[in-house]
Formats: sequence, C-alpha cells, structure tokens
Amino acid sequence: MTELPARRLLLVHAHPDDESINNGVTMARYAAEGVHVTLVTCTLGERGEVIPPELAHLGGAALGQHRHRELREAMRALGVHDFRLLGGAGRFSDSGMMGLPDNDDPGCFWQADVDQAAGLLLEVIREVRPQVLVTYDDNGGYGHPDHIQTHRVAMRAVGLAEEAGCPVAKVYWNRVPRSVAEQAFDRLREDLPRLPFEKAATVDDVPGVVDDQRITAAVEGTGPAAAAKAAAMRAHATQITVHEPYFALSNELAQPLFTTEYYELVRGRPSDIRESDLFAGIGATP
Repeated sequence: MTELPARRLLLVHAHPDDESINNGVTMARYAAEGVHVTLVTCTLGERGEVIPPELAHLGGAALGQHRHRELREAMRALGVHDFRLLGGAGRFSDSGMMGLPDNDDPGCFWQADVDQAAGLLLEVIREVRPQVLVTYDDNGGYGHPDHIQTHRVAMRAVGLAEEAGCPVAKVYWNRVPRSVAEQAFDRLREDLPRLPFEKAATVDDVPGVVDDQRITAAVEGTGPAAAAKAAAMRAHATQITVHEPYFALSNELAQPLFTTEYYELVRGRPSDIRESDLFAGIGATP
C-alpha cells in the first residue's frame, strides 16, 4: 500500500453537494497543502429535488447516477482524489425529508442498522487512519433524516475505531456562528434587488447555526480555496444555483456562500483560542 501523507482528514456527509456547501474551502485548502482528504458520502441523494428544467426528468436511480457524476466534478474542482460511497454505490438510498413515507423504505439510510453502517465506515478509518473527522451535530444540522443518521454512524464509527486501536484524535461538527450568519443576511437583504433570486432565506434556514462561543475553529478561505468552493458548488447543478457570494437550493431562496467555514470541537483536546487549523495540537500518527 502506498504510504499516506502525514496529515489525514476524513469528512462524512449524507448526500452529494453537502460536502461542497459545508466544507468546500476546508477540503480545497487541505488538499492543496498535501493533506490526504477523504470524503465518505452515505447516499447518492436519489430523492433530491432537481432545479434545472432540462434535468427535471431525472429521479431515483437515474438522478443518483447523475449526482455521482456531479460529485466527481466537484471533487476535481476541490483537488480531492479520495472520495467514496459508504458501502459502495447503491448500498444505502436517500431517505427523503423527515416525516415522508420515503423514510420507511427498508433500503434507505434512515432504516440502516447504525452498527453495521458504522462498521463500513470503520473500514475506511482503519485504512486511512485520519487524525481529524468532520461531520454533523446530532440534529444533522437541520433535521434531515440522512444527516441525523450520518451523525450517528460517524460518531459510532469513531467509538469503534477507539476500541480497535486506531483512534481519531479530533472530531468536529459543522457550525456557523450566529453573528456571522446575521451579518451575512443583512448584506443579502441589501443586495437582493440586484440578484437573480426573488426571495431570501433566513438565518433559521442555515444548518448548524449556534451561538458564537461554541465555535472552536475557523478555516478561512484564500482566493484559490474560495474559488474552488464556488466551482464545486456549481458542479452540483441539479441542487444548487450559485451567484457569488450567494446561492440557492431548490427552494429558490438566496443564502450566503460562506468562504470561512466554522467548526465545533467535540472530541479532542480543546485550545484556549479559536483554531485556524483543524490539525492544531496533534502530531502525525502512523
């Protein structure tokens, strides 16, 4: 096996596009620095709503295949070469939004056995041996069943990795500080008349917004990393419309495109100051 770089980062996400929206700057920055960045995506988002009219015919497996191609383009934009689907393509399907009959599909991720799915992620952890893992909080950021299940699986896999002797030194949850979100939406409301979007979302529509004091790390986007994030988000054209520095999902509500990405450390040794490097305080592990 080829020797891996000294620093290794694992991100665990629910659907294609989540990684670019939440962590595009972080992934691009670390990939450019030579960190081994691994993305595990748990479903192909087969039940996502499609934005472009010319692609509106896509659904189910066909949409999943298309979104997989979008994911490959997004990873090319971010410079990330190691990206995988949990258990392989088609192992778990999109669960749809919370409360829909789709949640009862026995093949959907929401119905997956957490320990079994975590065992599949443990295989990746054993192979890559990441020092840092990034995922969602226990509400999945905004309550989507696949995001909640991703949190459960990722955190269970971290526990299994500890038991197996390949511990993950630091675990971060995706966050946005409330003050930053509020300031960004103030700017958005001023800019909205000049944008191709008719309405704006609200702070409550942004996943993972918390009080500022809970933020323990901020990864600021340089020019190249910020541009890479926007390009990666554009690659997910079925799900995202980008008009920098804003974007919209299928609800057509404009929201800020954050080029500084924020995190809350939930496992690992905390720092006395807000970190600018997710690897701060840890050395390389074999």
